[in-house]
Amino acid sequence: MNNRPTSRFQITPRTPQHPRQRRVQLAVLAVAWGLSLLLVGWLAARYASPEAGGLRERLRQSNQQLEQQRAQVEELRQRQATLEASDRISRAANAEVQASLSERDEEIAGLRADVAFYERLVGATSQRKGLNAHSVEFSPEAAGSWHYSVVLTQNLNRGAISQGQMRFTVEGVKDGKLTTLGWDELHQRKGVPGQEYSFRYFQQLDGSVMLPRDFTPQRVRVSLSGPGGGATQTFDWKLAGSGRGE
Repeated sequence: MNNRPTSRFQITPRTPQHPRQRRVQLAVLAVAWGLSLLLVGWLAARYASPEAGGLRERLRQSNQQLEQQRAQVEELRQRQATLEASDRISRAANAEVQASLSERDEEIAGLRADVAFYERLVGATSQRKGLNAHSVEFSPEAAGSWHYSVVLTQNLNRGAISQGQMRFTVEGVKDGKLTTLGWDELHQRKGVPGQEYSFRYFQQLDGSVMLPRDFTPQRVRVSLSGPGGGATQTFDWKLAGSGRGE
């Protein structure tokens, strides 16, 4: 007697599929896969397209705003360049105006000094004098020469014009001896004409002369000569301005 238990599983031999049937199954699978792709594409277009359209619109607006901002930045740059150029021009103009004002202030100060001198010269209490040298001043220059400034005046005849030539000599000591340097020696050449003058009330004459290095000046003798007469005055070198006529 066979007591072997009965198995719940049975081995059933598989019947091989027919090739045609297999091809049909593959075709069905391919069609189902294609339909699934179409379904996925439709769903993506159905739900994602509105969002993509919104993104594109926002992108377009952002690009437009970016272009506007770039245009504004360029406009601001141009304005800045214009303002900087205008500021440079204004600064240059202001500096020129300040320099001109300084020059005018100097001119006004000089004119005021001239007016004050003129008032002292022709005032009611001023002493009446004919043609004379009012003052003589010397100052050293960088080249070793001496700059001179001689002021001529006259208030005796207020309507007359004084004309002529001015010369001067310098008296001093050289090598322990009294020496006089003439007009030609002071200019280091011969035949030097006198300095012309022509004025109604006063005139300042300027120029430069050379003094020997071993020469010690002491006095200056100014000579004026013209059609209306002449005059000679002597000034102390250290006290130029306090002349005494001879």
